[in-house]
Amino acid sequence: MKMPQLLILLVTILVHVAAGFPFQSQSKHASWDDVNVVAHGLLQLGQGLKEHVDKTKAQMRDVNAKLKAFNTTVTELQGKQQEQEEALKAAQLTEEVRVKVEEVRRQNEDIHSRMDRLEEKVDEVQIVDSNNSDHTGVPFIQRLVMAQNRRIDQLVDKIKQQQDKLEKQSMHLQVLQSKVAHKRVKSHRRRDEETAQRGEAERSESTSGLAKDCHDLFVQGQRASGVYTIQPESSQPFNVLCEMTAEGGWTIIQKRHDGSQNFNQLWETYKRGFGSLNGEFWLGLENIHSLSKQGQYILQVELVSGQAGEQQQQQQAAQYHFQLDGEEKKFTLHLQEESSSGDQEKIMTTGTTGLPFSTADRDNDLAADINCAEQLSGGWWFSSCGESNLNGKYPRRPSTLRRHQSRRQGMFWTSTKGPNKSVKTTLMKIAPATIKQ
Repeated sequence: MKMPQLLILLVTILVHVAAGFPFQSQSKHASWDDVNVVAHGLLQLGQGLKEHVDKTKAQMRDVNAKLKAFNTTVTELQGKQQEQEEALKAAQLTEEVRVKVEEVRRQNEDIHSRMDRLEEKVDEVQIVDSNNSDHTGVPFIQRLVMAQNRRIDQLVDKIKQQQDKLEKQSMHLQVLQSKVAHKRVKSHRRRDEETAQRGEAERSESTSGLAKDCHDLFVQGQRASGVYTIQPESSQPFNVLCEMTAEGGWTIIQKRHDGSQNFNQLWETYKRGFGSLNGEFWLGLENIHSLSKQGQYILQVELVSGQAGEQQQQQQAAQYHFQLDGEEKKFTLHLQEESSSGDQEKIMTTGTTGLPFSTADRDNDLAADINCAEQLSGGWWFSSCGESNLNGKYPRRPSTLRRHQSRRQGMFWTSTKGPNKSVKTTLMKIAPATIKQ
């Protein structure tokens, strides 16, 4: 009730009270006392209403302060969003771009969480307003809060749209990076051919100061295993994982131990290489070929096999005289077994003519009417779909193992011991044949 209406009500009550009393002199003082009591009560009522109005005004000021803080936060979020868009436009087509995109995603998730907390605060303000719905300022506050809620919903929708755009741009960047890497490989190959024709490959190698393989690093005095940069003859520099032993340095070309890296890749990816040198990886057919063509090399294959939960696992190793042709010959592999340990069975075999490399999109295997890489997954030197494939599937989910109890955790491959043999870890490494001497 507004203050003018309260004053009119008070005057009316006073008039009626005065009219109801007699005008005799004996009761005149008693009547005025009653009037004073009523007036005093009405004054207390007015004072209470005034205090209630003051309290309501204070609550409205508090709500306005919170809304201002909220508007400031929304402005900051919009500024951050613009900074993210500008950062994405200025990003280069390198590995750092993916890192920045992931950071933007995490910031968007943080923005969502902050929005949720702001919505909770606004809901608390709405609850307080609903408990004080008797005063006149409540409808205005409710409308203001509803408007802010609509604005928050619009901002959340915009953030979701921006996140979708970021994901699309990230996919586009990955495609562009793949194209750039492909063009870079072609450029490097063309440059290598021109350098070889001019006879400048050896001079380039001597001025670079880089070792040609891990054993060359060992000869130079390196004794710690780890990641190094090498440059084979007539090749561009690239990083490798070196295993330093008492005999010399081995260059790791394949490593698998937990199934974290997907080896079901296509031809171009197997040619360039993939994975992380600190985890699971494939060095790349071109890099392996650039090492192989430098001279006589030894390939050593190390396997650890056994059923899941088996306490004693079987270890097996084999060494081969090793040669890998170039892409013009489909990266054909030539092996001649030198020695083996563990189970006396052949881990790999290529025959006298060698085996070309095959993937799902390049069917070069010797099996008729069957694409072994597509059927077994992963790229390998297949003579038939029943032989070993150390780049095959590596299931890790226990549920899959329970549904197929006859299978075992690890890479599945067929050997002379029977089909579906389980291999937990594989390691393929090469070194010059002189390492044994």
